Amino acid sequence: MSCYHSDGCKKDKCIRDIVRDIVKAQDEVAEREHSCSTSCEQSIRELLSPTANENQKTTIPVMLYTKDSEIFKAEGYKSLGGKQWLVKTKVFKVKKFVEGSRHCVKLELLKPIKHSPSSTVSTPCRKKHVDEFKSTGICITVDLKCFCGIACLEPITPEPVTSGDLEC
Repeated sequence: MSCYHSDGCKKDKCIRDIVRDIVKAQDEVAEREHSCSTSCEQSIRELLSPTANENQKTTIPVMLYTKDSEIFKAEGYKSLGGKQWLVKTKVFKVKKFVEGSRHCVKLELLKPIKHSPSSTVSTPCRKKHVDEFKSTGICITVDLKCFCGIACLEPITPEPVTSGDLEC
């Protein structure tokens, strides 16, 4: 995947403009119930909706995609219980834009938590699942110009991470 560059792209041949035209055409013929069930727009609507947000959700977890179509990963250390714990993640909470910047944003690392299965029955499905995300308090600053995609998950209210969540 390559990103849009204004210097060598003719207006009528830009991928961005073609995609915009495709979306416009699809919107004209699509029915409302066939829209994306998971998208940033849907997550934002859900977070702000007073009826859908009965549990007072506070966070839209996001994943960012690099110019090489890879999911951005970050790591940092959390001091907890007298120990330093390494936290690695692909999921973030957007905290705020850096003061005076239009492109730099502070992200908090969200720790994916998988709970142990309650039974010993094995299943053929070996796909990874996450039961919840926990707030780590570990923040990084990134330049949004370095990314070409974003995926939003459903809104959540992350609880603070504990040392038990960090033990492997």
